[in-house]
Amino acid sequence: MALTAMNQILVVAAHPDDEVLGCGGTIARHANSGDQVQVLIVAEGSTSRQQRRNRAQVRNELSALAKAAETVGSILGAAGVELLDLPDNRLDSLDRLDLIKRIEESVERHKPDCVYVHHAGDVNVDHRRLHEAVVTACRPTPGHVVKRLLSYEVASSTEWQPPGSAPSFLPNWFVDISDQWERKREALLAYSSEMRDWPHARSLEALEHLARWRGAQVGVEAAEAFCLLRQLV
Repeated sequence: MALTAMNQILVVAAHPDDEVLGCGGTIARHANSGDQVQVLIVAEGSTSRQQRRNRAQVRNELSALAKAAETVGSILGAAGVELLDLPDNRLDSLDRLDLIKRIEESVERHKPDCVYVHHAGDVNVDHRRLHEAVVTACRPTPGHVVKRLLSYEVASSTEWQPPGSAPSFLPNWFVDISDQWERKREALLAYSSEMRDWPHARSLEALEHLARWRGAQVGVEAAEAFCLLRQLV
């Protein structure tokens, strides 16, 4: 059974690996259904570990992450992966309108029916800023192409936000990824530099526990959870 009747899907992620953590199984399921999935990764994912951003010092790391993102796209069946190379964990230093325009360019180019983006309440500042930018870029003006807007959780960011500090992640949309879990696991392993050892929330063990728990919430072997932000039918 097809996941949706939609054909053009855009997944917007702040950093390389967020797309897999949040909706890797869903990407694979869309691809299996014949949908065209485009992945847009906004920040480069490495220079936040420096006192000052210096891409030259981490050129090899950035190259490895870019290659991993392309590999992951192939594993999951994405039609395309684009990396914007904006500053890692510094999206709040950019003019908000400039970020919105980059998202609008992608939406205009791919004309997605459905867009996935980070949860508004994540502890990571890039996730929050990107959520705001996507919601603005996908505002429902007459004739706008985006009909469905969903936010996803990212382990080690969504659940790390203390209650009351920001909107809680309260999923109301679940995708059965029982048949896609192994592909998600393979994609996570491709981002080996971003994975951590158990009991970190971004360990393979924790991520499988999360998928199994989300599945148990809706009576399937494994699932990914989302907040439905808007749906036009």
